[in-house]
Amino acid sequence: MSKAHPGLDPVEREAVDWLQKLTSGEMTPKDVAALELWRARSPLHEAAFLETKRLWHTAGVAGDALSGPGESFLARLDALGRRRRMNRRAVLSAGVAALAAASVYGVLNPPFGFWPSLSELNSDYRTGTGEQRHVTFAGDVAIGLNTQTSLAVRPAEGIEDRIELISGEASFATSMRPARSLVVLAAHGRTIAESGRFDVRYTASGERSPVSVTCFDGAVRIERGADVVALRPGQRVRYDLAGLSEIAAVDPQLASEWQRGIVEFRGTPLVEAVEEINRYRPGRIILMNAALGQKQLSGRFRIDQMNEALLGLGRAFGAKLQRLPGGIVLLS
Repeated sequence: MSKAHPGLDPVEREAVDWLQKLTSGEMTPKDVAALELWRARSPLHEAAFLETKRLWHTAGVAGDALSGPGESFLARLDALGRRRRMNRRAVLSAGVAALAAASVYGVLNPPFGFWPSLSELNSDYRTGTGEQRHVTFAGDVAIGLNTQTSLAVRPAEGIEDRIELISGEASFATSMRPARSLVVLAAHGRTIAESGRFDVRYTASGERSPVSVTCFDGAVRIERGADVVALRPGQRVRYDLAGLSEIAAVDPQLASEWQRGIVEFRGTPLVEAVEEINRYRPGRIILMNAALGQKQLSGRFRIDQMNEALLGLGRAFGAKLQRLPGGIVLLS
């Protein structure tokens, strides 16, 4: 698989090749599974991949200045290496440090989010895979964090207490605050409330991913650029770079099931259901069949029993489950 490259040992060369393929956009589900297996072969493999990923980002920033925009990553790695040689000891020490930091925060996300982002790791409150927790903010705001959720406290501005949802899903509940407002930041929008109960969800990566806000009690105001909308109980709105969506009615019982430890699907395409299930269990379920992904799933599953839900998927759709190390399951 790997090409000859001066200064790198075979494992490090393979790590470079894997990262080139990962960032090319040509990875298939089988490739993702193969990469997971490669990384699990030894601590050296994992450390080499993490260090190569770090150098990839460094070269991406400095590459044009060092090597010119048309040159490959291998050329950029050479140029960068003239200033910062990568040897086995450096690879291992950097990789072990990265793994230790990841274990403290309880999760290494699978492809295509192999690890938490730096902003997630620097958050004030964070939950790992399958974890939920409750915290109090600004003295009187009760917050429930769903799985894989990161929140960061931001400095207050005037009468506004501010907190940012970096990723994940969280519920917010506050009593009447006549002198102050609660502001929840997510992507490029603001959700503002003086009193009430509402959820904010932002689970996908990237600026184009939608944010959804659901109101359960009281009233909330959502601002996205020049657009402003007010929600009443039982209403939801989404926003992304294109702006705010139309207000939609929701079933409050269904929308709040996660707070009771339940995930419920009602005619949900399997490809979407699998992504949601992946948020609650270690490893990753990978759909190997596009047609299977369009079949619809209905059912209620306990968050702490997602492996049973996985078996249910196999029975319901006559699908084959192939289990691999690291909690990876190929569904076909």
